[in-house]
Amino acid sequence: MKSRLVALLAAPLLLGACATIPAAPAAPIYDKGMVSAADPRAAGAGAEMLRAGGSATDAALATLLALTVVEPQSSGIGGGGFLIVDDGKGEVSTIDGRETAPMAAGPEWFFVNGKPLSVVDAIPGGKSVGVPGNLRLMAEAHAAHGKLPWAALFQPAIRLAQEGFVMTPRLNAFLARFKVTAALTPQGRAIYYQADGTTPLPAGTVIRNPALGGFLTQLAERGADSFYVGPNAVAIASAVSTAPRNPAAMTTGDIAAYEAKARAPVCTSYRRHRICGMAPPSSGATTVLGVLGLLEKFDLRSLGKEDPRAWHLIAEAQRLTYADRERYLADPDFISVPVAGLLAPDYLAKRAQLIALDRAMPSVAPGNPAGVKVALADGLTPEVVSTSHFVAVDRWGSAATLTSTIESAFGSGLMVNGYFLNNELTDLSLIPDRGGVPVANRVEGGKRPRSSMAPTLVYGPDGKLRLAIGAAGGTTIPAQVLKAIIGVIDWDLSAQDAIALPVIFAPGGDVVFVEQGSFQEAMIPALQALGHKDVRLRERSFKANAVEVSGGVLEGAADPRSEGRAVSE
Repeated sequence: MKSRLVALLAAPLLLGACATIPAAPAAPIYDKGMVSAADPRAAGAGAEMLRAGGSATDAALATLLALTVVEPQSSGIGGGGFLIVDDGKGEVSTIDGRETAPMAAGPEWFFVNGKPLSVVDAIPGGKSVGVPGNLRLMAEAHAAHGKLPWAALFQPAIRLAQEGFVMTPRLNAFLARFKVTAALTPQGRAIYYQADGTTPLPAGTVIRNPALGGFLTQLAERGADSFYVGPNAVAIASAVSTAPRNPAAMTTGDIAAYEAKARAPVCTSYRRHRICGMAPPSSGATTVLGVLGLLEKFDLRSLGKEDPRAWHLIAEAQRLTYADRERYLADPDFISVPVAGLLAPDYLAKRAQLIALDRAMPSVAPGNPAGVKVALADGLTPEVVSTSHFVAVDRWGSAATLTSTIESAFGSGLMVNGYFLNNELTDLSLIPDRGGVPVANRVEGGKRPRSSMAPTLVYGPDGKLRLAIGAAGGTTIPAQVLKAIIGVIDWDLSAQDAIALPVIFAPGGDVVFVEQGSFQEAMIPALQALGHKDVRLRERSFKANAVEVSGGVLEGAADPRSEGRAVSE
């Protein structure tokens, strides 16, 4: 894999005018580094790496491992992720650690008796599991950007698994709500549930996971290859093929063949700020940057965050961009994705003409960007909400923004060596075509599912890093990230205050979701008067994390709706 590391410095896909990032000085530029994550113990694991002289990448990888232990419902080594790194010298690189479908998977992978399974029935068990990518991502990232020994990254997570951690109210609530996956196997029930196998252990209980602690110790000693070949690979293939629900064909060959991929970052400009995101199979960059491009002509600053018309404009831009997302975004190794066309200034300017300050569009449809090579149809990809995002910036100015997921809560419910396997394949379309027209995100062997994950770096007009950010929460992720970026750039908010803003979510159709219990609730009549006929409330389940450079000082930010925390080195 080291032979491929040169590709990590591939030139980004540049779209529109953007500032040049000056090279960072060799000496430290911050007094202390910063980590922000969805759990304070995981953020603390990352900060421990920074104190030991580690890089931002070291800190992010240690955070990923710790989250495997303390936030098992959301992410971990049984899943995959996307990483963006600024090496502190002006080079931005990304790694795609998205899971892949077994080679046996085909268009009707989720069909039973000629009909697609519902998402509820498709998630638990074997059919939903993709080959995990996080360990390969970790190995590539560490080889390119790590400073500490590989084994050092594992020590905080090993301690948490072996010595125990206190169950939080959030984890307890997830165990109660999603027991169909969390309690699917005897291993899951033994770790997290009382003797009856259905009642979660109470919040405050010290949870120990010796199987995971032992396996992490092996990974620390033997490296990432020991995840993909040998006993662990055999255990994964066996768990999938003999699952109590939806058994499926996954082989040790599928697992051994997995590769994390270097992809060029996607960068555009917004109000003289350069913004870089993740290329497909993530839809994060095209969605976040597409919405911002559509909004460029509108004066959001003058409207302000209290004006319903500002949120109306954000929703209208989302409706257009999510329509394009559903039609065109998929694994670029299988489908030609028109990234440049979707973010071209002339295309966005034309699409922006559909948006009016005083009225909603009666309907939306995908556009026709340059670069489309085949006719495609919209798919059927259900929304599931989980995932975890974390950010680290070290004292030398290097930044790592990483989103990791096992998809829905507790993934597929299958456990191997103390960790949950993902249900990532339900991010592929449950149907392969509409009226004979293929869906870009249909199931195919070896394919990576389209993702909403949106790790993002924002640079100020001076070319220097301003913000490293990302979020969790399925298809709401781009909406959370772009709202926070607007808060920082247009409304002069701190990253913390921008993340705390309510989220408006308009996923492509006529429905607009506003956040329950926020000031957006009072805007519903105004939004309806603008023509949004179907405005619904959405529970406050958002989870974003960021590190901001403010006045030459690093400031951490974590979503107040989560248990997240920023921890200084």
